[in-house]
Amino acid sequence: FLDGVCTTADCTQAASRLIENMDANVDPCDNFYQYACGGWLKKNIIPETSSRYSTFDILQDELEVVLKDVLEKSVEGEASALTKAKTLYRSCTNESQIEKRGGAPLLDMLPNVFEWPMATDHWESVYGDTWKLEDAIARLNEKYGTHVLVNFFIGTDDKDSNSHIIHVGGRHMRTETPVLRHIAYKQFMIDLAKLIRTDRSLVVNETQIREEVTRVIELEKDICEPCCVVPLQALYGTTSEAAVWRQCAIYVNNNMDNAVGRLYVEEAFSGESKELMISVIREVFISNLDHLRWMDVETKKAAEEKVRLTCRFPPVDLERIFLSVSVLPVLHNSCETSSRLITRWVTGAAIVNAFYSSSKNQIVFPAGILQPPFFGKGQTKSLNFGGIGMVIGHEITHGFDDNGRNYDKDGDLKEWWTPSSTQNFVNLSKCIVDQYGSFSWDLANGLNLNGNITLGENIADNGGIRQSYQAYLNYVEKNGNEPLLPGINLNHQQLFFLNFAQVWCGTHRPQQAVNSIKVDVHSPGKFRVLGSLQNFPEFAKAFNCPKNSYMVPDSICRVW
Repeated sequence: FLDGVCTTADCTQAASRLIENMDANVDPCDNFYQYACGGWLKKNIIPETSSRYSTFDILQDELEVVLKDVLEKSVEGEASALTKAKTLYRSCTNESQIEKRGGAPLLDMLPNVFEWPMATDHWESVYGDTWKLEDAIARLNEKYGTHVLVNFFIGTDDKDSNSHIIHVGGRHMRTETPVLRHIAYKQFMIDLAKLIRTDRSLVVNETQIREEVTRVIELEKDICEPCCVVPLQALYGTTSEAAVWRQCAIYVNNNMDNAVGRLYVEEAFSGESKELMISVIREVFISNLDHLRWMDVETKKAAEEKVRLTCRFPPVDLERIFLSVSVLPVLHNSCETSSRLITRWVTGAAIVNAFYSSSKNQIVFPAGILQPPFFGKGQTKSLNFGGIGMVIGHEITHGFDDNGRNYDKDGDLKEWWTPSSTQNFVNLSKCIVDQYGSFSWDLANGLNLNGNITLGENIADNGGIRQSYQAYLNYVEKNGNEPLLPGINLNHQQLFFLNFAQVWCGTHRPQQAVNSIKVDVHSPGKFRVLGSLQNFPEFAKAFNCPKNSYMVPDSICRVW
């Protein structure tokens, strides 16, 4: 250290990154996102293969380069599950063999799934009297892991987390309560039943089309491109495909995520990075409960019990998981059963993301996200708390958002809130719905965000930034102030917010921006920054923002 300034390589690199990504000419009180990300937006152009580009995408791209290296590397005597992943990767990148086979894999498959009327002569006379929808759905799922018409999977019972049931539909649907969500599923099934009874030929073709589309992408380019690549380019605005090696690294990671995760961790992940701040941020959440006037004592006590039981996942037995998976060296799309395997993980390690499972009351931080700017052993604590600390708080708060709050400490769907606390939660949530719904996005032709769809993520963002900042202040109170970063005239409270904002630097193509407003449960990164900081007076205090500035609205929203 030199005159109270940190001059280590980690501090110097962090300072350089922060300075390069920001635009110091912008007043942070007028538009903190532009202040934090203006430099990033100026220097980064969306690749032709992508519909969006962000800090997350850059880190994921770099991670996939690591995957390419480990999947192409032969290791003597390694676990068979890892060998299978590498075999699948080699088959996927074997373009000459894929081109040689042409459309044969698809044609060979059709008899196994009762053929396809659109591509078969005399289908009615051969299959018309014997074809049954339930048989077709069962065969597609059993042999190829494909879901058609309805999505179904084995998972924990919402009402009893110790039991497993077949789930029909998808949990991505977001409504005011689980009850309404189940009503929506029921109505969908009623409408589907009407369709099945009235137009059999449509159902048969729809069933097969869904399957063929998932398989065509694995065939040679002349077949794949008009069916898959061109429509996706029109929908998302991309103009070219990703490199084959990258597509294959993603494919193998999606289908054998635990095995690929093991390879990634062994290659690129330092064990020292496991020192997380989960416990201290959890304690901040608990201490904040005491200050919430809208929640009664009974519900506060139950909430504390729930957050104390929030935990991470145990290790995974790779050999047991992939014992039944057969991967042949010359066949692409031969990993037929891996997508249906039941494990206790919701994701593999080789991904830049984090997760909360309401039915398990568990939080997961894959190795891929435990790197700068989110986390670094040599980074200052202000940057770590602003990065991974906020992510930790975000995932913890998901247990108490509009969906997660309906599940108790054991992950069971039940009413554990008092009616008065429930009503107060709904009222406070409406403030956030209205706030985010008032944001208009220039990249999406000026469309406003959907505050209802994004409510859960917005609640988690607002809770996460508040908890992590308080946890950092607690750290400083206990350990003293950290040395400043070189070359950047900001104190560590300001650096906390700057690193938080730069995590969300990114941009979208117009087509993708419009689409994301319709379907994405996350607000765009720009508004994840602006919305949560407008609601947090400690931000305005850190940057001495006047009351009439954009970042200091007349009224704020707060749930947690």
